Amino acid sequence: MKRYWQNFIDGAWVDGGAGRIDVTDPATGEVMAEHALADATDVDRAVQAARRAHLSGALSDMRPLERGRMVQAMGRYLLEHIDDIAQTLTLEQGKPLWESRIEVEGAALYFEYYGNQASTVEGRSIPLGRGYFDWTEYEPFGVSAQIIPWNYPVEMTARSLSAALTTGNACVIKSPEITPLTNAWFAQAAQTVGLPDGAVNMLCGLGHEAGAALAAHRHVNQIVFTGSVPTGIAIATAAAGNVVPCVLELGGKSAAIVHDDADLEAFENDIRWGIYFNAGQVCSAMSRVIIHESRADELLERAENVAKSLSVGPGIDRPDFGANMGAMVSDAQRDRAAGMVARAAEQGARVVTGGRKLNRPGAFLEPTVLADVTPDMDIAQQEVFGPVLSVLSFRDEAEAIEIANGTDFGLVGGVFTADLDRATRAARQIRAGQVFVNEWYAGGVETPFGGYGKSGYGREKGREALWNYVQTKNVAIRLKG
Repeated sequence: MKRYWQNFIDGAWVDGGAGRIDVTDPATGEVMAEHALADATDVDRAVQAARRAHLSGALSDMRPLERGRMVQAMGRYLLEHIDDIAQTLTLEQGKPLWESRIEVEGAALYFEYYGNQASTVEGRSIPLGRGYFDWTEYEPFGVSAQIIPWNYPVEMTARSLSAALTTGNACVIKSPEITPLTNAWFAQAAQTVGLPDGAVNMLCGLGHEAGAALAAHRHVNQIVFTGSVPTGIAIATAAAGNVVPCVLELGGKSAAIVHDDADLEAFENDIRWGIYFNAGQVCSAMSRVIIHESRADELLERAENVAKSLSVGPGIDRPDFGANMGAMVSDAQRDRAAGMVARAAEQGARVVTGGRKLNRPGAFLEPTVLADVTPDMDIAQQEVFGPVLSVLSFRDEAEAIEIANGTDFGLVGGVFTADLDRATRAARQIRAGQVFVNEWYAGGVETPFGGYGKSGYGREKGREALWNYVQTKNVAIRLKG
């Protein structure tokens, strides 16, 4: 582990104008490295470098097939260095080592998928009758600013960076100040595959300084942000001042409706992945289960068993896939989640298991299950972003849908039933950008992802994401004769 990590601007590794920031291992609470901290001047240098790269045509004039090969090669670079990246990710973020490897593999898949799409972003000819030749074409916006969350710093960077580069944009990426280290490999990958200087710029900076400067910069042409609702509103407001389009993914309070005919034995796996993967620090986590009242007791028993089966401890000591969970990203994040559990208990929820900090150094929280949760409780309305499952009950389909749709969020939802008609009805009524049926997290990089309501707007993943990074130009020619 290097002791000091730099930012990457215009093809060079540089220090930061705001000094340095400590990077802490959440499993021990110990500082393990320092990272250069960018200020507004650094942000301006990075944006100007990206703008020069765009205006030069080095990316946009390239044959799409060639650009796609370079994007795919970046994914292969990540896989070639998966051991180092995964170890660094676990040490800075807290997740088990095997989860970090899954994240790196997922990141590489984005580069493979979007690199393969480069030559398919095609315009069309529009018939206007004799005497005209008319067509549309898609052009990159130019400078894509991407503000990355701390929960999946590798995969979320890959998600937006791969699509932006595929469509010919130059990028400025602000890494999360809590988990900034792994972004270095994207810069190294860009250099290795031969992308022009300025095409990829990586900065670690504080949100209120570097993030705000990036969102408001007059030469930024498009913004991608994943994070909290208040920060998303601030970014959208700043972008509106320059009339810049945004893609905002702002979290959720996602619900799984579990009917009386659901396979609860199989559903145990959905609980494991839906709420305890990455210690519940997932925007699309299955944080609410709405179970038919006739099977509530059985569901709670199974959920309790899943939670108690998980071994919790330092992620670096958990290299193998299994029933284990690492630290949360920080003491502050852990304490916030524990506080929300305590508040839920005060409001009448029953703590079936968990809810407490581990009696050891590090940001550890027991996997938690809450029963007797009602829709009006804070825990049923607010995003916990931790390993806390809230269980509610319903009597009929209408009540289940009403509870599921009863928050300001609408990122994902789910329905578990053997009745295809009932599943289809629910899928159409659930107010969310993606609905899972009988498997939480069904889908992949190929399927569009994004929210309704305060979960944001725009779509990542799938073909749909590419259209966030291009603008449509129409050309109409009057012909002689």
